[in-house]
Amino acid sequence: MTAAPVNRIVLFSSVDGPGNRTVFFFQGCNFNCGYCHNPETIHLCNHCGACVSVCPTGAIRMEHDEVRYRREICCACDACLRACPRDSSPKIDWMEPEQALEILRQNRPFIRGVTVSGGECTLQRDFLLRMFEGAKEMGLQTLMDSNGNYDFSADEALLRVCDGVMLDVKCFDPAAHRVLTREDNALVLENLSFLARAGKLEEVRTVIVPDQLPNVETVRNVCKILSPHWKEDANIGYKLIRFRPLGVRENYRGISVPGESSMEELKNIALNAGCSRIEVL
Repeated sequence: MTAAPVNRIVLFSSVDGPGNRTVFFFQGCNFNCGYCHNPETIHLCNHCGACVSVCPTGAIRMEHDEVRYRREICCACDACLRACPRDSSPKIDWMEPEQALEILRQNRPFIRGVTVSGGECTLQRDFLLRMFEGAKEMGLQTLMDSNGNYDFSADEALLRVCDGVMLDVKCFDPAAHRVLTREDNALVLENLSFLARAGKLEEVRTVIVPDQLPNVETVRNVCKILSPHWKEDANIGYKLIRFRPLGVRENYRGISVPGESSMEELKNIALNAGCSRIEVL
């Protein structure tokens, strides 16, 4: 099965990789991060129907015991997302790779590449393979934004048509990572090294959460692994992202945004390790 659940498509983006790009966001994730800024993308809809009665336009309805969505009459109020009891969304489109490629063909004169994100894009591996093959035939650059919970070293075919991975390294300490995501990070750290060696690491991303995560330890250890590669490939970027309590779950809403001094400290750790392409957001 190559059809994939697409949560949304951004036709033109300048913040999801180099140049102007089309970005596909898929529904479904194999992490369950406490600070997730889009928790409605974690699970697939189980057709419980809790969202149907709160929809003011009738865009969501039950048909044959399944939730159906009509995008053309949706008013984007997100009442359905607030009503969902399981971090899901009924507002998805099941799409075949050829449908995605047709969108890219229409955008081709205006974009440099395509980026896939989530949720977690690697859950749609077969879709990605076909879409990336077609995108490369158009001369487009292909990037994945991934949480790293996928064995890239065992998928030569996908890496062959993927120009790079934007890898989330949320936390270096395994215990703290399990508390945050409910999953282990061994594979994430293996991918950090493997993708750098393979020349497939576009950038690393770490969200900085004050008083909740060992941020300095994470940045130092990421830099320790990447420092030898930065000497050979200065193009590997590191993006340090301030936690912001917008759209997050209730137990993270009281956490403050990290201050300038702490972000500057982390930036200097990366600079001293040899990173020449660093962003602080």
